[in-house]
Amino acid sequence: MELTERFLNYTKFDTQSSEESQTVPSTSKQLIFARYLKEEMEREGLEDVEMDEQGYLYGTLKANTKKQIPTIGFISHYDTSPDCSGANINARIVKNYDGNDIELSPGIISSPKKFPELLQHVGEDLIVTDGTTLLGADDKAGIAEIMQAICYLRDHNEIEHGDIRVGFNPDEEIGMGAHHFDVEKFGCEWAYTIDGGDLGELEYENFNAASAKVNIKGVSVHPGYAKGKMINASLVAMEFAKLLPADQTPETTEGYEGFFHLIGVKSACESAQLSYIIRDHDREKFEDRKVLIKKCADVINEKYGEGTCSVDVKDQYYNMKEKIDPCMHVIDLVVKAMQECEVPPRVKPIRGGTDGAQLSFKGLPCPNIFAGGVNFHGPYEFVSIQVMEKVKQVIVKICELTAQYND
Repeated sequence: MELTERFLNYTKFDTQSSEESQTVPSTSKQLIFARYLKEEMEREGLEDVEMDEQGYLYGTLKANTKKQIPTIGFISHYDTSPDCSGANINARIVKNYDGNDIELSPGIISSPKKFPELLQHVGEDLIVTDGTTLLGADDKAGIAEIMQAICYLRDHNEIEHGDIRVGFNPDEEIGMGAHHFDVEKFGCEWAYTIDGGDLGELEYENFNAASAKVNIKGVSVHPGYAKGKMINASLVAMEFAKLLPADQTPETTEGYEGFFHLIGVKSACESAQLSYIIRDHDREKFEDRKVLIKKCADVINEKYGEGTCSVDVKDQYYNMKEKIDPCMHVIDLVVKAMQECEVPPRVKPIRGGTDGAQLSFKGLPCPNIFAGGVNFHGPYEFVSIQVMEKVKQVIVKICELTAQYND
């Protein structure tokens, strides 16, 4: 099976995860694809293939040499984002993209004026949606690339390699992908998530992350008799939001700059809840942000009375850089592999998270490599076939170079 065919086949499965669910995986439809993928792994000759009851898949391409070579792994997630429908995806190929607007469907246009990233792929073959769903390159492109690389190594025995482990998991898009990943069972010295963006991206720095639920308790009184009695929780919630710095939001920051992001509001006169995510690359600044949001609650309580406002802050993940720095050979191998595949490495911090961050803190150093998709989580998502092929080549080259690592 060719890489493009493999990926297009994967997009036929609706694997959208859900933030509202308490099950693992968060949606049962993810398991339908996981079972299919397990059968494919077995059919393509991987050994030790197993899927646990929560949908975590593991398999091995056995070493073709008796040399002592580090066991490494490649990991991708198979769920798609809750932000946009992943059902009934109608993907098509735009051959030899010419740099002009792409009509996804009548009246739905993907334009380089709005998405200048398209211009980086003039002359390439792009897989796009029909403008009504996401595509699912995040991260089914990563799965397809890993599987294609494994098949290439299987068919080219002249390329020496050690045991190569493959892992596919659910629920990355809701931050739960690595929670039940069995690092001990995976048994690797290090691994790579194939879950990045465009050509050459290599990421081993990410945000420190926390969530914050701000609960406002109001006092509801008939509005005709409310003077001096009512505390309108909706208005207090607005007041709380204004206490946080207006220039530290996602839409005003870039690079290493952190932010407070208000992702949801539920409000009525009697009660209100604000949902925030807190992000910063710098661990000290990250801790300061958590302190600040609690101080804002103190300001509200001082004005309206103790118990009016409470904040529940929960850490989600941390910057993997502190776990990668002591083993930079993991990064050096990727950089060399990219260079030998004529891919200019673009090392950049992730303005977000990755399963690799949590896995790194679970004892498995796990930087993130580009998978090729662009404009994730929406109907304008696309992926270049040529870039996907480069990802496959880089994976193969990493395995080849790892075999030389212990020489």
